[in-house]
Amino acid sequence: MQSQIGQYNRICSKFYKKNILVIGDIILDRYIQGSVSRISPEAPVPIVVEESSFYTPGGAANVAKNLRGLGAKVTLIGRIGKDSQGQILRRLLRKGRIDIRGIFTDKGVPTICKTRVVVQRQQVVRIDREKIKISVNKEFNHKIHHFIENNIKSFDALIISDYGKGLITPELVSFLRQQALAHKKIITVDPKVEHFSYYRNVTAITPNLKEAENAIRDIKVTSKTPGQLGIHSDRLKGSKEINLAGKELLRYLELDALLITLGEQGIRLFEKWKKPVLIKTKAREVYDVTGAGDAVISTFTLSLTAGATKSQAAEIANYAAGIVVGKMGAVAVSREELLKAIEDH
Repeated sequence: MQSQIGQYNRICSKFYKKNILVIGDIILDRYIQGSVSRISPEAPVPIVVEESSFYTPGGAANVAKNLRGLGAKVTLIGRIGKDSQGQILRRLLRKGRIDIRGIFTDKGVPTICKTRVVVQRQQVVRIDREKIKISVNKEFNHKIHHFIENNIKSFDALIISDYGKGLITPELVSFLRQQALAHKKIITVDPKVEHFSYYRNVTAITPNLKEAENAIRDIKVTSKTPGQLGIHSDRLKGSKEINLAGKELLRYLELDALLITLGEQGIRLFEKWKKPVLIKTKAREVYDVTGAGDAVISTFTLSLTAGATKSQAAEIANYAAGIVVGKMGAVAVSREELLKAIEDH
């Protein structure tokens, strides 16, 4: 165990030397915390008395925040609206020392904002402000392509954080994959169910169990050759079904690795030519799973750039997820927290 801790310490000690590009859907998360003592006379709903509120970067911005917390340099690419929420996001990201030269303003959409009302550590309602815009105009696309082409050599890895809000398209993923392959860069994806067919030939993707089930269903419906995916059921109830699904998705999408996050059960890792590995959860308590996926892809990718094997990277990512689910909201994991969690176990 001591030798393993030493190995993980050496991997984490290299995080400061790495520079990661994150591209995806940027979200502003707002939290309203309060208490409830009575029911509204206007409708059968609780009256929440607001006690505090705060904003935090969400979506792809939370992936960037996690990477910064772990010590890496981070550049974020995405779009925000021309509004006060966009200004708040820019301010938060600058304060977090994240490079925002790749964030562009799109007058056609508002900044995506998710407001969560929390009472006694329990989320009672979420209010989303968004306008899904699938098409990305040519000028906007040109800015993204130009920025990546001019800066790709300086990055150690690319992370695509796809929340299905319109930025990530097949054309953009294809361009990113070509750039990553040409410059021998790691490229990982936190996927959106409907977009699984976009992600062929990337280094790794990190779906949760529900996303994997829905992806199988979607591939079977949309694929011109559904027989290529040798899975008979999209209900992944036990280890046997999960292992078959993971191996088939790995093969079908031609990935180097696939991580299926299983909540309280941990992570199952699939690699080419290797048996699936179950990495049991390191969480002591589970309060809120918000942001766990962001922690996993951030830590997994960064660990790979620092020389970890995929198995080691998945193990370290599992520690990070265990920290996040023990807190309220989409919080970032610090390198110090991560090292302490590893040593404590």
